Amino acid sequence: MLIKSQISNRFQELEAQGINIPIKKHSSGPDTVDTESFQRWASSAMHLVSAVFGENSPHFRNLTTAYASYQGWVSALNRFRGVFSAAKSDYDGGHLYHLEASLSGEIFGSFIVAAKHALSEGQKDVAAVLASAALEDALKRYAHMNDLTVDGKVMQEVINALKSKGLVAGPQKSLLDSMPRIRDAAMHAEWGKLTAQDVGSMLGFTEQFLLSNFS
Repeated sequence: MLIKSQISNRFQELEAQGINIPIKKHSSGPDTVDTESFQRWASSAMHLVSAVFGENSPHFRNLTTAYASYQGWVSALNRFRGVFSAAKSDYDGGHLYHLEASLSGEIFGSFIVAAKHALSEGQKDVAAVLASAALEDALKRYAHMNDLTVDGKVMQEVINALKSKGLVAGPQKSLLDSMPRIRDAAMHAEWGKLTAQDVGSMLGFTEQFLLSNFS
């Protein structure tokens, strides 16, 4: 995925920049960091970590704390480097949550808007296809975010995988069970098996699912 590759490259660039921040040697007293270089680098590092993991993530909060306590000493620089390195390690290990969810939410949100418009214009078949595509892809992305392998699986199999891990429950679980029937009718052009109410139900469920898991 191009976005992941670009982010990985940015992590590597910033890691290298952090290592190369100038240190001022002093004949008496501890060595100090070039503050201008540190602040420029730290701002870029915090922006990246915030975008990838979110401002409520431990990585970003720890970076904020390290930045606030910075007073020019090498120990403070090393502390910041350590937190950034941990964030990079988690990203490289595939632990990407906030950015992927945000991007997915934006993409699928546009599908939902288009489907709602089609339904309001009386084009239930078009709306059904858009809503089905959005929900199926959202379910698979949600499964991937939770370390489930669902490539090549049909919607019902994806739903079963989510259920087995306890990722859907309660009213959401029972509503989700009705979605494969609507999806199959839409994707196989069996328009006589679909009603506007079916499509509206799928749209409502998909919108709530996105709000709950991709925002």
